[in-house]
Amino acid sequence: MKIPNLSTGKARWIVATVAVIAIAGLVSFRVLRDGGNDGVLRLYGNVDIREVELAFRQPGRVASMDFDEGDSVTVGDVMARLDARPYREKVAAAEAELQAAAAELDKLRSGNRPQEIAQALEGMRRMQAVADEAGRNFRRQSALLESGASSERTVDAARAARDQSAASLAAAKAALSLATAGFRSEDVAAGEARVAAAQAALAQAQTALADTELVAPSDATVIARVREPGSMVVSSTPVYSLSLRDPVYVRAYVSEPDLGRIAPGAPVRVHTDSSSRVYNGQIGFVSPRAEFTPKTVETTDLRTDLVYRLRVVVVDADMALRQGMPVTVDVDTDWMSDKPVRRP
Repeated sequence: MKIPNLSTGKARWIVATVAVIAIAGLVSFRVLRDGGNDGVLRLYGNVDIREVELAFRQPGRVASMDFDEGDSVTVGDVMARLDARPYREKVAAAEAELQAAAAELDKLRSGNRPQEIAQALEGMRRMQAVADEAGRNFRRQSALLESGASSERTVDAARAARDQSAASLAAAKAALSLATAGFRSEDVAAGEARVAAAQAALAQAQTALADTELVAPSDATVIARVREPGSMVVSSTPVYSLSLRDPVYVRAYVSEPDLGRIAPGAPVRVHTDSSSRVYNGQIGFVSPRAEFTPKTVETTDLRTDLVYRLRVVVVDADMALRQGMPVTVDVDTDWMSDKPVRRP
């Protein structure tokens, strides 16, 4: 079979046609990748709304559940309550312990009563009189012994009585000194420690009582009501599941060739299939680690391509954005023109 010779003009026409097709393919690829807009990078992702499981910090019987699935709650709303009677009784007991410890500390700081000091003083005076009399008797018996009018035994007895009375007088003076000085500083410090311990026990009891009310941590929507009134729960048993209203994120992925066209802070527009509203946001995070495209993300690239996860913060989200909803994200790459390229 003979291959016909092509004229020079016809060959040029074929080369030009191939070039046009190649250019058109390149342009089509750029259009598809960039969403048909100059300076815009089109990405795909899913809405990512954070969820919270609410639980009591204390065990007990559920007294009330005030919200149902689908209800909206605001921060500070009391959503559920435990039977608080056992915790109120613990608070009352802790208050009584604190009062007793405080009274004991006041006693230690105030020292002995005036009547007790006066009693110690009178005891010392009485022992002083006894000691004086015993001293005079000893001296008298000693003088009589020299004249032979007394015996050695009588003198020894008088000496013993004098010494005993002197010791009793010294003890009475010490008792008066103790009564006047009050309690030891170590006793006062121990009393202060008992008061501090009682205050801490009262604070714990009050905290436990406050924990019988389950409060919404932020504005949210109830997505699950797990327990009902009358149920016995232990600490950390979930009773509600909440979907937070703010912040709302979009989890998207960008391929490695387009990584240099985005950066944290870049403005984006978010589109959904369910409405014509366009949401505004910005890129808040770009992962420093590559991964395979998740199968739940719709892209025009192959599933085996390596991509980088990024998080978009939606600044004007509403209730129409729901967990897991697929969205389209248009990144304004012109925003990057006057900023250095930062790769994760």
